[in-house]
Amino acid sequence: MAPLFPIFLKLESRRVVVVGAGRIAAQKLEGLVEAKAEVVVVAPEAAEPIQELFRGGRIQWKRAAFEPAHLDGAFLVIAATGEPEVNEQVYRAAKLRGVLCNSVDEPARCDFFYPSVVRRGDLQIAISTGGKSPALAQRIRRELEEQFDSSYAAWLEWLGTVRQQFFERKVAPEARTRALHRMARRGVFERFRLYQWRKSQGGKNG
Repeated sequence: MAPLFPIFLKLESRRVVVVGAGRIAAQKLEGLVEAKAEVVVVAPEAAEPIQELFRGGRIQWKRAAFEPAHLDGAFLVIAATGEPEVNEQVYRAAKLRGVLCNSVDEPARCDFFYPSVVRRGDLQIAISTGGKSPALAQRIRRELEEQFDSSYAAWLEWLGTVRQQFFERKVAPEARTRALHRMARRGVFERFRLYQWRKSQGGKNG
């Protein structure tokens, strides 16, 4: 397998087709909806969580068997039918249209993989094994979730605010870079976390 190129995509308003509407498809939908993609599910029947998203107007649902034309205008497609023959049809149709395809649990039919992700606000750490061991990726994710606790979300917001202030004040690039790197150090994070804890305790020092 060729080396993978790690990337974070902006999917807002982009058409993403999910073929299949069972439990696995429902798991894939969560991140797509959060990313504000234009999600279209193609399946004759759908699991209740998917129907709920449809009723809430968060996704589209085409109640039909898959046809290649369903991929017209798509940016990505997820084949999650659980049927290798149908997933193969989806993959071939995607190739003809230049649409990136992920066929669940079938690495040979994947142009990209879903990583295991640690999310702490805007901080995202993605782990991929190239489809070779999702179990290992999940184990590493759990370890990182312990290492990077929820405090990182607030700290990153603070770092973003400070960075913006540096740009607004037109600080020399070299000085700005040095200062921002100092602020991203572990020691600064520990002091920030202690400050946040004391603040949550009403300013107590104990």
